[in-house]
Amino acid sequence: MAVQPHLRVDEGDVRDVALLPGDPDRVERIAAACDAATDLARNREYRLVDAEYDGVPLTICSTGVGSPSAAIALEELAAVGVETVIRPGTIGALQSGIEIGDMVVATAAAKEEGTTKRYERVEYPAVPDFEVTRALIDAAEAEGESVHVGPVVTDDAFYAETDDYVDDWEAAGLLAVEMEAAALFTLARRKGLRSGAVCTVDGNLVEGTQKGSGDTAADELPPKARNNVERMIGLALDAAATLG
Repeated sequence: MAVQPHLRVDEGDVRDVALLPGDPDRVERIAAACDAATDLARNREYRLVDAEYDGVPLTICSTGVGSPSAAIALEELAAVGVETVIRPGTIGALQSGIEIGDMVVATAAAKEEGTTKRYERVEYPAVPDFEVTRALIDAAEAEGESVHVGPVVTDDAFYAETDDYVDDWEAAGLLAVEMEAAALFTLARRKGLRSGAVCTVDGNLVEGTQKGSGDTAADELPPKARNNVERMIGLALDAAATLG
């Protein structure tokens, strides 16, 4: 099998379970929480690390921003042997009372993006695997975390989320909005992979708070959300260890 054109890995380079953060820098943060880690490859938005956590070998691979690049990552990881994927990410709340720094475990993702439409009809559901979702909830409960469990929405247009969109998503009972889960859930289902997502809240759109409102680049995430990224990473790793 040829080396994958974007991820630059081949069969035998990756593990059965992979964590897929969006941010390449978050790969390093996840690796730092592992017992061992070795760089595999880096190309464009994709950074890959071979790691071990609690005795379980893992692959960590960034996907970049949005569903198109996430789909490329999943396609190529599936081609070289990954069987389970977990997205540890950030997410914007759509319901009042969900606070910055809270955790969300997604049970489905509304397809407000264009990538999955190239694979299947919009009526087909974007849903994660039950075992992965259960493992993420169990990991949160074991740590005493109170998590919000339910459907989210995946949207392509970060700067086009108007009040009308937000009002409609809120009324539909969608918990929060992010940019990759629908693609990961959809492609994983179609390829026979297991998938799941746990995200920490970085803003609340219905309450008027949003990431990136700080004065410097370091202020992309509010302090509580920055602190909670490590806790979110811990939940994803604990779940991965039970699934490996």
